[in-house]
Formats: sequence, structure tokens, C-alpha cells
Amino acid sequence: MSATLDFIPAGTRLTHDGESAPHDLAASATRTFLCKMEIIAQIEQESVEISVWGSEDGGSTWGKTPLLIMPQRFYKGETSQILDLSQRPEIRHIRARWKLTRWGRVTPHPMFELGFAATEIPVFARQSA
Repeated sequence: MSATLDFIPAGTRLTHDGESAPHDLAASATRTFLCKMEIIAQIEQESVEISVWGSEDGGSTWGKTPLLIMPQRFYKGETSQILDLSQRPEIRHIRARWKLTRWGRVTPHPMFELGFAATEIPVFARQSA
């Protein structure tokens, strides 16, 4: 596989909580991903929290707890974390959920422009002795 799962395409404007479409993990060789969130614009007095959820069937059951929670962020920048599903063979699909919070007095709705993707970490090639 060694591909990128685009949960939130780069530069997407978010103004409400939401979730991505599910991604099938059947073609994944390592089931280990580098998850990266990049915020390129925001207004002050707000936060974003992104989590990754897993499912056996990709349907309506997505577990009671997330597989990964990215650190809550308030400003522009990039944040990365590793998601290792190599010991979770029952997880066949993953998707992202995001929660936006605004506590300012001016604009009533939060606004972030960001992207969130998971890139599979490839298997390291072994050298023969």
C-alpha cells in the first residue's frame, strides 16, 4: 500500500464538528501510519482536536474510544503522531473525527483551514549478510 489516506484534504476550511469517510486497510502491508495535521489558518480563541477511530466492518460501529487522539491545537503549525495497528487485526477501516471549540466573543463559529492525513510507514528492506 505505502499510500496516503487523506482524511481532511490540505487547506480544507472547517467551521463545524465532523468526520471523514472511512478508509479500508485491506491493502496495508504494515498497518502503521504517520498521522500529520497541518493548520494553515485559524482565528483566535478556538481549538481543534482530531481523533482516529477504527471499525471491523466500516459501518455504524466505530468503537467506544478512539485509536489515536492528536494533541489539541490552537494555532498554525504541524503536528505528527504514529498510529500502530499492527497488533489490532480486527480493525479493518479507520476514519477521522474532529471537534472544534470556540470561546471568543466576536465570531460565533470556529474556523480552521487544515489538512489531516495518514501515510503508511513502509517495511524496512533487509540487507543480506
